[in-house]
Amino acid sequence: MLYDKEITVERKYSPNVFKASKKRYFIMKRLMDLIGAFCGMIVLSPIFLVVAFLIKMESPKEAVFFKQIRIGKNNQQFYMFKFRSMCSDAEEKLTGLLKDNEIEGAMFKIKDDPRVTRIGRFIRKTSIDELPQLWNVLRGDMSLVGPRPPLPIEVEKYTEYDKQRLSIIPGCTGLWQISGRNHLSFHQMVELDLKYIENVSIMNDVKILFKTVKVVFGSDDAF
Repeated sequence: MLYDKEITVERKYSPNVFKASKKRYFIMKRLMDLIGAFCGMIVLSPIFLVVAFLIKMESPKEAVFFKQIRIGKNNQQFYMFKFRSMCSDAEEKLTGLLKDNEIEGAMFKIKDDPRVTRIGRFIRKTSIDELPQLWNVLRGDMSLVGPRPPLPIEVEKYTEYDKQRLSIIPGCTGLWQISGRNHLSFHQMVELDLKYIENVSIMNDVKILFKTVKVVFGSDDAF
């Protein structure tokens, strides 16, 4: 686990934290995102087809893909895409489930979410439901690596300190996902995100991507 439980010092960044010294990094990062997302969509296309077929078989009248408003860099809204893993009225049922939240802080997760379909449980367990986010990466809404993009209802509860995690483009994976994911508190997630932002580098991004593959195939943290 990469998270250091002894971290207590709050990090604060100036508005100019990513000036010229990081310009080359972000150019290389965008190039890596474009190549990675494009190749990923081609290589994983058989999985896309199989999952789409299974979702349609279970719910013929429902959509294969699900889009949801998320908050990205500088508090900008965008539609994040996923394979549909929940019932069609999942958003409407959310309010009634907030009391059962199992994650501390401004984030919502419950392990046995009644809104999740049978196929949905499998694709969420393996993180296959996240694959359509490669389209978000191609569009520039997201990066392969970065902080998890939050829901608007979550950002409403953010402190100014928490909002610092919105200073860069959100990612499909990040330190949170490879360091314990849903077993960590919201505060721990924020600290991991700020640690990532403080130490951005292509090498760190590559390490996170490789460790993500290991976590997906050898962890029970996803739900």
